[in-house]
Amino acid sequence: MNDAANLIGAVLRLAGDGEAQAGLFLNASAELGVDPLDYCAHRFGLDAAAVWERAAAWAGLAFFPEVPAGALTAPPPHRLDALANARTAAGRLYDRRVLFAAPRCAEFVALRRAGAARPDLVTRLCIVPPARLRAALVRHHAASLMTSARQRLTRRWPTASASIDLGFSVRLTFLVLGVVVMGLALAAPFVWQPVLMPIVALLLMAPAMMRLLAAVPGLVPPPLTTAHELDDAALPVYSVLVPLRNEVQMVPNLARALGRLDYPPEKLDIKFVVEARSHATVAAVEALLGDPRFELVAVPDETPRTKPKALNYALPFARGEHLVVFDAEDVPDPSQLRQAASLFSLNPEIDCLQAELVIDNAEENWLATMFAGEYAGLFGLMLPALAHWRLPMPLGGTSNHFRVQALRELGGWDAYNVTEDADLGVRLARLRYRSASFASRTSEEAPITLKAWMAQRTRWMKGWMQTFIVHTRHPLVFIGDIGWRGFLAFELYVGSLIVSALLHTVFLVTAVARFGLLPQGGRLDLWGALYMLMLVVGYGGAVALVVAGLIRLQRPRLLILQLTLPLYWVLHSAATLRAAHELLTRPFFWAKTEHGKARRRRGMEAGPAEAERRRIILNREPSPTHSNKFSSK
Repeated sequence: MNDAANLIGAVLRLAGDGEAQAGLFLNASAELGVDPLDYCAHRFGLDAAAVWERAAAWAGLAFFPEVPAGALTAPPPHRLDALANARTAAGRLYDRRVLFAAPRCAEFVALRRAGAARPDLVTRLCIVPPARLRAALVRHHAASLMTSARQRLTRRWPTASASIDLGFSVRLTFLVLGVVVMGLALAAPFVWQPVLMPIVALLLMAPAMMRLLAAVPGLVPPPLTTAHELDDAALPVYSVLVPLRNEVQMVPNLARALGRLDYPPEKLDIKFVVEARSHATVAAVEALLGDPRFELVAVPDETPRTKPKALNYALPFARGEHLVVFDAEDVPDPSQLRQAASLFSLNPEIDCLQAELVIDNAEENWLATMFAGEYAGLFGLMLPALAHWRLPMPLGGTSNHFRVQALRELGGWDAYNVTEDADLGVRLARLRYRSASFASRTSEEAPITLKAWMAQRTRWMKGWMQTFIVHTRHPLVFIGDIGWRGFLAFELYVGSLIVSALLHTVFLVTAVARFGLLPQGGRLDLWGALYMLMLVVGYGGAVALVVAGLIRLQRPRLLILQLTLPLYWVLHSAATLRAAHELLTRPFFWAKTEHGKARRRRGMEAGPAEAERRRIILNREPSPTHSNKFSSK
């Protein structure tokens, strides 16, 4: 038996025809393009610690299940991203310098051969599982990682970060200008009509026409899809980041959803990015770490306490060629990662793919129904249209897939923007990276209480304001980056999103007063009639998008409640007023959405992956931990 097969036989405790079996596993891992030790850990239900412990014993080397606290001495690397694939780290145990290492199969073979000529290897080298080595590096470099998480974008692209371009005077000026714009819009039917009416028409009609065009069946190509998916051997390593804070109740369902992913487990790099102060959530994730697909990144309790800061903290350790973000309540299509990797391979010009988000508790109550209609129009129709027209595409906060290289070139997420997904979509467009939607769905849970909805919508609207200010504050630079088409589309789409949210209620009250309460309600002059026509078209575009989105999803039972959209828009106005207040008083406050509150059971099939795993290990317990050759004398 050659050395590599001998090692695999020792790791899997093979007997009888063990040499032949080990050869088969070596060939299988080679065909898949993964290290044989990773193959053993993922395919045969072994804890990664047991794999590297047995490999260390076979090579005659010391093994530690994890790096002792405070043992590392390595300085921060020149590029923190280099930590993603680190396999060694310098350290000290007692009075001795050592090297903590997580060797691959070929390296174990080389170390065993070198052991006879280098007896000092036994006392200078300590084997640890790869995930435990990365966890130790996270702890050791916490200060550098936190600085990078906060300042990564600022250092790379200062004028695109909310941490610099969002001073109090700038925020106040924005809100004052917003009040002026709304005042002019309300005055348009009465004074300076030839000047003001075209401005109002541009604000209301242009975004409405975009929505109407997106709602027309067949006018915009559907989201991307492919019938030629990559096979397991051709798939790259894929990183999955799951930010969590105080969501212990979501961890079991989330683990099941991620366990159903149709992707080679050896090529999955799933990281639960948990705020360290969320002790119960950290403990729940730690209970899952026996599965070699899962890792924990504990984020220190530092300001700003935002999701993008947490994602930035974990980004240097992303080992994949591609990366996706999932939220705590997400249930993605099992094939989503395979489809995204295949589309990236077929479309090298695309750097970001957005999956469709679909609400699965839509019939729970009125709020959930209205929320589901919004998502149906936005993710099913509007975003594919923006991608087709090559206009800035605001991303969803979850199920957005990236080429990791492009994400790092962008500077990661803006740690200070509370709607980091929208901002990232704009920055992708500014650097002329292409974004697209693709035909894979992720089920999400809509908020079912007014308190939860208002907190989430306030944060979203505040983030839209942040994004608008940051990217518009230097208009000439913005135009030079994104072009006139992209600039006008952003200003009209995002600007109208903010302004119209406040105008909805005012227009509704004005219309009711004019046509229902005042004696002269029915008399309209030409300008007044034109004004009402613009309002009808503006509202009609929003309604058409929602209705077309629900019809596309074949959810007719949700259509009748869409007649109450004007009341739903009143809530938008209240959320926007709260957002404006928070923009002045606490611009970087992150109102956390509470998940797992739906009363309806969110169904999820048990995944076949666990059932398909075959255990070939003999009925023997793992060997005891290898003797510690670093004991103090």
